[in-house]
Amino acid sequence: MTAASRRRTLPRPRRSGQTPWAALRPALLTIAAIVCLIPIFVVVGLAFRPLTTSSTRGMSLESFAYVLSDTNLLVWLRNSLVATLAATLISVMVAAPAGYVISRGRSRAVSAFSLGIFVVQALPVVIFVIPLFILFSRVQLVDSLVGVTIIYVASSLTVATWMMAAYFDSIPSSLEEAAWIDGCSIFGGFVRIVLRNSLPGVLSTAIYAFLLAWNDYLIALVFLRTDSHFTLPIGLQTFFQQNATDWGPVMASAVVMMTPPIIIFALLNRYFSVGGIGGSLAGQ
Repeated sequence: MTAASRRRTLPRPRRSGQTPWAALRPALLTIAAIVCLIPIFVVVGLAFRPLTTSSTRGMSLESFAYVLSDTNLLVWLRNSLVATLAATLISVMVAAPAGYVISRGRSRAVSAFSLGIFVVQALPVVIFVIPLFILFSRVQLVDSLVGVTIIYVASSLTVATWMMAAYFDSIPSSLEEAAWIDGCSIFGGFVRIVLRNSLPGVLSTAIYAFLLAWNDYLIALVFLRTDSHFTLPIGLQTFFQQNATDWGPVMASAVVMMTPPIIIFALLNRYFSVGGIGGSLAGQ
């Protein structure tokens, strides 16, 4: 048998990515994405419905005009942004050094602290509502954005600390040791080496804290009483009536509530990468 005939009889190797499942994967992912986005499409579609008292037919901006001019939606939006951004900033500022201690510490005290925040994380927030309400009523923090911000920070701090510690574990301690040899302090090594290379972890923690506070309903329902102090989730319930509900303003308010998280994800998406420390370990 000649070499040419042997080449003709040998089976050709299958190219990677040519399996039937590989061809169907994009279609399946597209269908799954469409199914997940159906509720958003419904909300946006209902938001452009005209008011029930209007004679307009088809799509209209009447619902948006109504909620922006005739309701306190902008006040609720401002309250939500103030409380959420403050809680996010404080949570990250506290969770970053706490996570660093858990990641690098090897003492029994650190292990006990780590176990303690794990136990606190397992407890639901609802069991703290009544004791916190009694305590906050004595210090004049009920019906106050400061009070709900404190609770948002406390409720997100445990998970935020664990998230930061998990990301710090991926950064080799040899980088800090090299900085210490060059005369950098422990705090300086944390800020200049660890924290600088932890931008994806910091952003993930910040987004977690942001969404936890932004979507909160229970805490705001219990602690906020005045309409001018409401956040967006509590303000939305004022649109519901006992016998009938005009879904146009409700969905328009929901679209306004969805907009800040979407903008944040769109702006910060390009910063979510795990690269940045690989070059510093070259040659090791």
